[in-house]
Amino acid sequence: MKLLIGTLHLLSRLPLGVLYVLADVCYPIVYYVARYRRTVVRRNLDAAFPEKSTKERRRIERRFYRWFCDYAAETLKLLTMPADEMKRRMQVEGVEDMERALQDKPFVFIYLGHYCNWEWISSIPLWATKPDTHCAQLYRPLKNQAFDRMFYRMRTRFGAENISKYESLRHIMSLKANGTRTIIGFISDQSPGWNSIHDWVTFLAQDTPVFTGTERIAKKVDAAIFFADVCRIKRGYYRLTLRPMTDDVRSWPDYTVTERYMNELEAIIRRQPHLWLWSHKRWKHRRNPDGSRAD
Repeated sequence: MKLLIGTLHLLSRLPLGVLYVLADVCYPIVYYVARYRRTVVRRNLDAAFPEKSTKERRRIERRFYRWFCDYAAETLKLLTMPADEMKRRMQVEGVEDMERALQDKPFVFIYLGHYCNWEWISSIPLWATKPDTHCAQLYRPLKNQAFDRMFYRMRTRFGAENISKYESLRHIMSLKANGTRTIIGFISDQSPGWNSIHDWVTFLAQDTPVFTGTERIAKKVDAAIFFADVCRIKRGYYRLTLRPMTDDVRSWPDYTVTERYMNELEAIIRRQPHLWLWSHKRWKHRRNPDGSRAD
């Protein structure tokens, strides 16, 4: 395992252009030979875009796998990418708006999705204009300790703090008690366990259970909420626009902020559909008309 981690670090020092060549080599292997999660991807795309022809959905499928190999190369590069290169490859708009929100609110929460290269969004501290702006993101510790350490270091390289999802509420309350005004990113497009489902929405043409924890914590600590609108400009270049959703989350009826987030996420997925993580099992839960479990 140490040899593998060391090899990955050495590869990450290659120019991103060279890593893209390796991604091009990997694409036919991943898609045609290994057929990595192709059944899941195809099922998701067929269900999400019933209005599209089979030919159109297969084109999105192939573009997804090409992007997925690029995502792996870009994430590998993040291990050693210099700050000036990151700032050249990422355009970030809205950080000053979030810092202004922190003048009146103890937190800013950012809704993210597994869309474009979400790992690069951990570089937000590079664009902070105020030295006391504290940035963090929730993460799920990996079972493999070596990879967990690697991803932990990678996500904190530019000054953001990692907060374990299993300790999120306690840690956030501690930050509040200490008066640490913080911007925190939440990836909220995973599939919740059945016992954690409190709301369902229509998302990409399907009845979808959603995580509501971000909204519930936001109401508890009176956080302002922003949405991460990401666009891939071209290979290796992204634009992140941090758009305000609300600075008065407590005035919203329960779950309506979550539903707004899912609507915003669907809009950017439909704009560039191949850039979402179609290989995860997003729709593994089904419910009966009476709301009881069907799967």
